[in-house]
Amino acid sequence: MPGWGAHYLRAFRTALDREVDVNGGNKMKTKIAIVDTMFARGDMGKIALETMQKNAKENNWKIEIVKETVPGIKDIPVAMLRLLESGCKIGLALGMPGGQNVDKTCAHEASTGIQQVQLMTRKTVLECFVHEDEAKDDDKELASIMHNRSSKHALNILWILFKQEELAKRAGSGERQGKENAANVELK
Repeated sequence: MPGWGAHYLRAFRTALDREVDVNGGNKMKTKIAIVDTMFARGDMGKIALETMQKNAKENNWKIEIVKETVPGIKDIPVAMLRLLESGCKIGLALGMPGGQNVDKTCAHEASTGIQQVQLMTRKTVLECFVHEDEAKDDDKELASIMHNRSSKHALNILWILFKQEELAKRAGSGERQGKENAANVELK
């Protein structure tokens, strides 16, 4: 019969997403994938992980974070695909493209790969890239951008999963991750 393979694959993925306790009951824990890179000049993955753990604890959200570190941004898509296929519901991709033109091309290719992973798995992956030249040779500003963007994207992941109304109330507000928010304009 057509469609049976897809049915069994969905059932298998659903089973992977559940954590069964020793008493046989289902204890739902949402698995979140984080993939970060060695190339980044700061530990963005650690900031995201700590932000998620703190907010999940405060809100009693049951999460399990599965984190993998890869060498550079072009290595993110395959690592993310592997984690999403192993039961993670959503992913956060953290990386730092360098400031050269070739680095911008690599960032585009990595971004395209991340988009392909989303289409293949039908799961959301938030891309959190901080370009090395965003801070114009100011390491303190670069660190601030990296921390701000990583923590805000981590929070966005939790809101997507558990509190959609937080995103909805900010629609069209000009919120930014990494730098100050932009002013919104009135639409008529």
